[in-house]
Amino acid sequence: MLPVNILFKVSGSIAAYKACHVISRLVQEGHQVQVVCSESALRFVGKATFEGLSGRPVYSGVFEEGNMMSHIHLARWADLVLLCPATANTINQMASGFGTDLLSTLFLAHDWTIPYMIAPAMNHAMLQHPATQASMAKLQSWGVKILDCDQGTLACGEQGEGKLLDPDLILKEVYASIQSKQVAQGKVVLITAGGCTEPIDGVRCISNFSSGATGAKIADEFLLQGAEVIFLHGQKSIVPKQACRKIPFGSFQDLDTQLQTLSKEADIMIHAAAVSDYSVAALELDGLTQGVCDEGKISSGSELTVRFRPNHKIIQRIRDYAQNPDLCLVGFKLTRTISKEERSQAVKRLQDSCNLDLLVHNDLHEINGEEHQSTVYSKEDIEKLCLTKSQLARYLVSKTLTIVKAKKSIALVR
Repeated sequence: MLPVNILFKVSGSIAAYKACHVISRLVQEGHQVQVVCSESALRFVGKATFEGLSGRPVYSGVFEEGNMMSHIHLARWADLVLLCPATANTINQMASGFGTDLLSTLFLAHDWTIPYMIAPAMNHAMLQHPATQASMAKLQSWGVKILDCDQGTLACGEQGEGKLLDPDLILKEVYASIQSKQVAQGKVVLITAGGCTEPIDGVRCISNFSSGATGAKIADEFLLQGAEVIFLHGQKSIVPKQACRKIPFGSFQDLDTQLQTLSKEADIMIHAAAVSDYSVAALELDGLTQGVCDEGKISSGSELTVRFRPNHKIIQRIRDYAQNPDLCLVGFKLTRTISKEERSQAVKRLQDSCNLDLLVHNDLHEINGEEHQSTVYSKEDIEKLCLTKSQLARYLVSKTLTIVKAKKSIALVR
């Protein structure tokens, strides 16, 4: 099982001590666990305990200094959310749509493409109360998975249903949810990211500002789903956090050469690299023409003129390189204009010239760190507007796997 990011929420039940066992086991399995507690939960188990078990600071307040946007950032960070234990008050509050504390505001900011699980713990009368039953039914209709309660002696001394499910059974449910999300096993995904560097001499080059962060985020999401990822990246690119085949490229020619071989292995290709439109053809030093000086260093006192030659569009050749009729190919188009008409024309030109299954467009005016707006186009129309890199990554995984499955079905018919 591949490691995932788990947002672990704890509400104010005496059963909170059992959450410690679940957190400890998840961390031992290699998962990243971020604990968020209600203020009342900290009356049962202190922050020091949760921090010691998870190895991460504990969040508890909406207005904590430096964490004012934690309800958004944590919701986007998580691959799975578990509320354990969940009190009747918290469940009813969530179902009512109130955002009065960090637990409830996180729920309002939840990304419904990831699992949300609840492990209730309360008195049997609270559990059977019509308000609680109605709230749990509503939450389930929204996509929340509510775990069973155990029967037995409750904290108040009464007998009945309402005990927190045994921690080992909670872990079993969590692991089953993680494995069900890892649906890309057996698929090879080739991702290009980062920028080319076109050498002028042994120490100077022409490059661009691409960080490779989007490609790395997409790679991590595919890895999370069990895919085999080949990450072909620029020399200064951000790389995936998880282990995969990471292969650097330098110049346009280097990238092109490697793709001619690596694309043959791929079921899905995400071509997000910032490819050089031009390479250095020749240099003119003090009026004398010479080739690129790969090993040496041009004297800083010389008058230098750089001549460029245009490069071919790699993405137009990838299907020929891959020789796989069922390849799912995703291209990227970056623009820098506020004109919607110019953006649409740029997208159409690329769509018309390349046989793409999906095209991701973004404009520099709409990129600011994680706030990275993208529009995904299919061959027919706009498919999806994504506001962050994380949303884009999750959507591309889901959509490309669907496309691959459809292509395989068509191939069987052929």
